[in-house]
Amino acid sequence: MKFTAAIAGLFAIGAAAAPVAVAEGSEIEARNPGGINYVQNYNGGAANFKYNEGAGTYSANWNGNTDFVVGLGWSTGAARSITYSASYSAGGSGSYLSVYGWVNSPQVEYYIVENYGDYNPCSSGVTQLGSVYSDGSSYTVCTDQRTNQPSITGTSTFHQFWSVRQSKRNSGTVTVGNHFNYWRAHGNFGTSYNFQVFAVEAFNGQGSASVTVS
Repeated sequence: MKFTAAIAGLFAIGAAAAPVAVAEGSEIEARNPGGINYVQNYNGGAANFKYNEGAGTYSANWNGNTDFVVGLGWSTGAARSITYSASYSAGGSGSYLSVYGWVNSPQVEYYIVENYGDYNPCSSGVTQLGSVYSDGSSYTVCTDQRTNQPSITGTSTFHQFWSVRQSKRNSGTVTVGNHFNYWRAHGNFGTSYNFQVFAVEAFNGQGSASVTVS
């Protein structure tokens, strides 16, 4: 679900279950200047995931081959600007530091990858869509189709859209709308947004991250 079939086979982890997140009430949004109201916690135990939703902070430490996706964000995605600061050490890990979310119809899983470990998800097994310049760097853009794979609605077929920053960084602002507009111009990317988080994902190796999101 998070990476191509080729990389899934390489790391022999198979298809992972769709991420499950915990949505909090509007009272959290009211007290949090960033409006954060959503906790992404898929297999967070494998990463010793700890978070303070009100402060917009979380941490993760991993060592192994259990796929996880953790982070903080919003129950409804938008073409918002997301500011983050991270201490991110991926080493030789298969890992991403990214904006991550879903679109309901047509169903799409998307990533804006700010940094990554030892695997670039746009490197192979995908359809290249060129590049988009945003927030001080070009991003390589690609897409692929996942067939009968776990998703937010169970097993389904859906597309993934990726923007992978060429100049890696651990802090800054992501202008999400620039990527939405590019993806929409180059594929079937809708506007019925599901959740959107700033996430850490890893599926092998070891690493650590401490992240602040707003």
